[in-house]
Order: sequence, then structure tokens, then C-alpha cells
Amino acid sequence: MRTVRCIKLNKDAEGLDFPPYPGTLGQRLFESVSKEAWQGWIKHQTMLVNENRLNLADLRARKYLAQQMENYFFSDDVDQPAGYVPPSGD
Repeated sequence: MRTVRCIKLNKDAEGLDFPPYPGTLGQRLFESVSKEAWQGWIKHQTMLVNENRLNLADLRARKYLAQQMENYFFSDDVDQPAGYVPPSGD
């Protein structure tokens, strides 16, 4: 098991098995994102695709998701679908 200091969860956790995206961004993700955080991104990405009705055959949609992925892990500027209400901690 490979361990990384996860930039999203701010803890040591099991790292990804391989870079999840091509190029420099993929390598950054591989080096600093845990499997747990990656699963969080997959859920967020699915929500963005569904709620915004993105067509993944469209280059603009893929570029948008790539930018959102980078923002999700490396900044606080992440889009939420209109009307999104985070689950309560109850």
C-alpha cells in the first residue's frame, strides 16, 4: 500500500494506484490525493455532469470538468449545482 499526505483530507491515507489523469495534473493528483478523496471527486463530478447536463463528447464540457477537478483538490473555487444544499451533519 502506498501512502500519501492527502491534500484534500489533510491526513496520511492510501494513495492512488496510478495517475488518474494524463499529464502534469495527473502526476500532481497521483502524488497528493488519496483514494478516499478521489472517490469524493468522482461523486462530485457525477453530480456536476448530471445537474448541469454535461455532454462528455463536448470538448468544452471535458475542459470544464478538468478545471473543476483541479479546483476541487487544489483551491476552494469549486462549482456546486444550482440549488445544491449540503447534507446536514445530523
